[in-house]
Amino acid sequence: MFTDIVGYTALTQANESQAMRVLETHNQLIRPLIAKYRGIEVKTIGDSFLVEFGSALDALRCAAEIQSALHAHNSSSAEASKIRVRIGIHLGDVIHREGDVFGDAVNISSRIEQLADPGAICISQQVYDQVRNKFELPMVPLGAKSLKNIDSPVEVYGVQMSWDGQREPAATDARRVAVLPFANLSPDPADEYFADGLTEELISTVSRIDGAEVISRTSVMQYKKSQKPVRQISSELEAGTVLEGSIRKAGNRLRVAVQMIDAVRDRHIWAETYDRDLDDVFAIQSDIAGKVADALKARMAKETPRSAGLTDEVEAYTDYLRAKQVANEGGQTKTKEAIALLESAIAKDPAFSRAYAELARVLRHMGSYEDYTATLKRAEEMGRRAIATGPEVAEAHAAMAAVHIALDRFEPAREELEKAVRLNPNLSDAHALLGEITGAFGEMDTSIAHYRKAYALDPVSMHAGILMSEVLRASGRIEEGLQILYRANRLYPNHVHVFQGLAACHIQLKDFDSARRVLEDGLRSNPNDGELRLTKGVLDAMEGKRESALEEMRALSAEGGTAGGNSKLFINLALGNVDEAFAALDELARIHSWPFLIKSEPLLEGLRKDPRFADFCRKVGIPP
Repeated sequence: MFTDIVGYTALTQANESQAMRVLETHNQLIRPLIAKYRGIEVKTIGDSFLVEFGSALDALRCAAEIQSALHAHNSSSAEASKIRVRIGIHLGDVIHREGDVFGDAVNISSRIEQLADPGAICISQQVYDQVRNKFELPMVPLGAKSLKNIDSPVEVYGVQMSWDGQREPAATDARRVAVLPFANLSPDPADEYFADGLTEELISTVSRIDGAEVISRTSVMQYKKSQKPVRQISSELEAGTVLEGSIRKAGNRLRVAVQMIDAVRDRHIWAETYDRDLDDVFAIQSDIAGKVADALKARMAKETPRSAGLTDEVEAYTDYLRAKQVANEGGQTKTKEAIALLESAIAKDPAFSRAYAELARVLRHMGSYEDYTATLKRAEEMGRRAIATGPEVAEAHAAMAAVHIALDRFEPAREELEKAVRLNPNLSDAHALLGEITGAFGEMDTSIAHYRKAYALDPVSMHAGILMSEVLRASGRIEEGLQILYRANRLYPNHVHVFQGLAACHIQLKDFDSARRVLEDGLRSNPNDGELRLTKGVLDAMEGKRESALEEMRALSAEGGTAGGNSKLFINLALGNVDEAFAALDELARIHSWPFLIKSEPLLEGLRKDPRFADFCRKVGIPP
């Protein structure tokens, strides 16, 4: 077993006496645990331990208890006193000589340790084979990894600690409802869209139950055709009540089977089968929602327009559903694909309000990669069409608010979001946008509260979780932000925003080695992504690699888009070029494309100390 304190070298350089106190606390915490599990401390190398065990299970249980002890220590410690450790474990033959151990097994364990996230444990396939069915915590495959100076790739597993992805507890709340994707049992596989459509409509209908908190479509669709048991899914979504079912469509006849499950007690509450004509589908939805309300001892809110903002055009709706899924995958290529699908949906049905709303939202994100002003102008047009074709559609008002925020119109944005939340209190995007506004105004506690609500409603999607982790990091609550990112990394191992978020946390902790390793992994999967390259340029600047940082900035600037403007801001500031950074900020203000955490982002502290920052705030409409 190899252990290593994250960021210890940087801490030593910054504050040697504090580093010594951290190391002493670390040693006092873990040495008794090594002894408890009959480990032999072979040697220490600065802040690293090399430990030998007679049993793979003992080694893993020791590692888990070490991480638990450090987690408990960190939860009650100031940031400067927190101790984050990586642990790697491998099983193999070693050679003992003069009190030391040698061999490939030692080298592999040290390389595996470097793959672990701070606070995490990585093990090799050999360890996994010995402890599977014996160890208490879940172990998830991370794939075959190429390790330095090791000939063949090594299969690696990560251990899921009990607090991974921890959020405010909500799993026992029966009014937190998940409508799982309905299975398509129709003879024609092309009818899959209908099962997806009914799922989305049921989510919307059940959302009308007073006091219910309904998980968003983006999160539940991750479980389409999943083999996971309902109890596990409900735990991951923190839902106390689950609806699941199936649809068989044959011509104009429809059979819908549905059951409601108390996920906490793992028992059925009720089940129903409907054999109706296709025209009765909305009556079926209303009946199901009424039964859910009765079971929850709640009441249905006032009736709202049925299928608000949707379409009767099958192909248009299919394009729309696919676009929402693709957009959630992130990155420039997927964003372009989503835009094309939404344009196709609107061409097939020019009155499709939710398609306009989704297109406005996606175009706003596309501004990160292309001409921001032109892209936002088109997004605004789509937002206005969304409201014109669906004034009662919550998503339309939320999309228009997103465009207003992007153009620094904060009061109109708040008004639209108030309408959106009034129409649908369970709309995750609306709560996330309120978090964005309050974050821009520097109201960080309020921003975190809004993002918590958005994340609770959409716990398996990328959007709310990534933004919440950013706000937590900028507020100095890095540990909590990292836990959200680790969970997101397991769900979306190649998502650019996960890599960028993890790298930003490591940079803030001054753990530059970890930041570079994360960025290298991200750029292998997404070599042209502007945000990852921007973060790499900042890291180069902070490590004194001036020419490399400037080269990245010039390349991004030539490509245009928000990443180009932000590269001039962040990289110049990291290099100490404050005047150039303010010139870049002025340009970003002109095109309404400045970072929304401008008042809190630690990397921009140099701007906020300058008298010119107050002028910028007044220009964009936020308090100085």
